Amino acid sequence: MFNLFKGRRLKYLLYFGALVTIGSAGFYSIGGEEWTVIDSIYMTIITLSTVGYGEVHTLSEAAKLWAILVIVFGVSGFAVIIYELGAELIQLNTYRSRTMRKRISKLKDHYIICGFGRMGAVIAAEFHKKKIPFVVVEFNETKIGMIQEFNYIHIHGDATLDDTLIEAGIEGGKGIVVVLDNDQDILFVTMSARNLNQDAYIISRCAKHDTGKKLKRAGANKVVNPYITGGHRMAELLISPYVEDTVSLETPDDVAIDFSLEEFAIEHLNALNGKSIADCKLREDYGLLIVGIADEDGQSILNPGSEVILSSGQKIMLIGSRENLSMFKNDIRK
Repeated sequence: MFNLFKGRRLKYLLYFGALVTIGSAGFYSIGGEEWTVIDSIYMTIITLSTVGYGEVHTLSEAAKLWAILVIVFGVSGFAVIIYELGAELIQLNTYRSRTMRKRISKLKDHYIICGFGRMGAVIAAEFHKKKIPFVVVEFNETKIGMIQEFNYIHIHGDATLDDTLIEAGIEGGKGIVVVLDNDQDILFVTMSARNLNQDAYIISRCAKHDTGKKLKRAGANKVVNPYITGGHRMAELLISPYVEDTVSLETPDDVAIDFSLEEFAIEHLNALNGKSIADCKLREDYGLLIVGIADEDGQSILNPGSEVILSSGQKIMLIGSRENLSMFKNDIRK
């Protein structure tokens, strides 16, 4: 396919090269001694381009007829090339679409990302890094170019249309994440996705709290409001700068329960540095459990034993009630 396009481009270059050469030779022969090679090439170029600068020398009847022939072949050549370029673009788009459909048909238990904005791009990059099969559905032409640069499997179409979702393989998909630009489209796609696949796990983004409840009724398993989530996290990190990260657990009814998972750097907890987990007495004094430890080299320990020694450069993940975590953080501040 691409070799064919290269062959056609070579054909266009040869055509115009021959046209300039033959046209210049004609003007040079007809013009006589006063016409130089540069004059002849210049006359051919301005004739083909129809810029209207005027003749280099006064044209004879024969030269005028030759100029007419150059214009006719030049304009008709341009028309043919424009037509063939359009046909090539159509063939290229058809080829890409057919290739994508073949790749999608081979997927099984894959995920579908509806929308390639800031959130969609992050999700796609995460899936790609973890080698999780996915398809991106995007309508914006500029974003499609970005998706093609990453070589992601994608569908160039409107996610609000059932045919587009079916083309993306929603009937055999394992999950769908809907991160379009506005809540109305997100709500519509969520409803369509649920109707097309009753078993898929659907996560939808929303900007308004009221929309979240509607998305749940429309079939979303989880609803994420990035503004609320980001705001809570930023507030917590600002109030407690020694907290590395925090996760709040929620019930299906969006009512936050009393447990949180928070990450602390040992370098900010001098009282724990060099002690074993048993000696820290976090469970006895605060009702908190260390569920994980990560060091600077990226090594991690899940559910570490009580004999593990904590040291600077490590981060610990504590789980417990918010009340107990607050008590622990208050004691750190002292």
